[in-house]
Amino acid sequence: MEIRFHIPDFMRHFKLNLTLVDYMKRNPQKFREGVKIGSVYGAFPNMVWNGGRYFQGNCDPRIPGEIVKQFNQRGIPCRFTLTNPLLTPQHLSDPLCNAILKAADNGLNEAIVFSPMLEDYIREHFPDMPITSSTCKQIEDFDELCGELEKDYSLVVLDYNFNNNFDVLEKLPHKEKAELLINPCCDPHCKRRGEHYRSIGKSQIALTEHMMKKTGTPYMPEPFECPCMQKNLYQTVSSPLHISPEDIYEKYVPMGFSNFKIEGRSIPDVNVLENYVYYMVRPEYKDEVRLEMLIMLTKKFKYFG
Repeated sequence: MEIRFHIPDFMRHFKLNLTLVDYMKRNPQKFREGVKIGSVYGAFPNMVWNGGRYFQGNCDPRIPGEIVKQFNQRGIPCRFTLTNPLLTPQHLSDPLCNAILKAADNGLNEAIVFSPMLEDYIREHFPDMPITSSTCKQIEDFDELCGELEKDYSLVVLDYNFNNNFDVLEKLPHKEKAELLINPCCDPHCKRRGEHYRSIGKSQIALTEHMMKKTGTPYMPEPFECPCMQKNLYQTVSSPLHISPEDIYEKYVPMGFSNFKIEGRSIPDVNVLENYVYYMVRPEYKDEVRLEMLIMLTKKFKYFG
């Protein structure tokens, strides 16, 4: 059985993720049985549709196409995090988002959605792009979740509060469509989570409007203090939401789950790498793989022309 890990982020962790994919191909014996990279998710700077994590910066217009190409030619989909909860109809015509999705609409790349309005727009204008239902919807009702799994989604990312609720997980239909967020940094049933998503969405919209004015002055996002955001892997393992690698292979996979999401879009490469080693590498090879990949990451960047 394939065990698909969905990893962050195709731009911010571009070199790390391509290094991982190529290393796995050369050294399959060092990784747990059945492990596969199911997708790399994320966004490009200043995409107003982006949500979940704020993304500011500048990007050569040639870069998005080249990044998508590098993953696609290795058989890896790029999944766009199009989960801004504050979009209005006027945002649907955003030229940057439309251009990026048009170039990526090849049947392999995917979109993660929150807004029904944006979902309908993507289905109409980018019909070859599979749609994933986002965990940002915060669906904690069992019947509502079952209904979501019955819809025309390629995957449904479960609310992490279901992670270790085996009474619920066992009863879910279409477990092959369910994706579990295995290393959440948030507290269980966080009361500020929806507010945080809205704050990020508001800042992403304001950034886009600021960039259109071309003032040359930097934009400062809306402040939102959250002590959980910069936790490293070993600060999350004691959480009741955490899913260990042993549980993946001994509990979740035998139940029929095969899609697992590793979060980490906005944390340093070294922390993300530790998550990859923790979840995907055979225990006897962990130190060796970590060291070899760190050495590879220090070498000259060679992926672009």
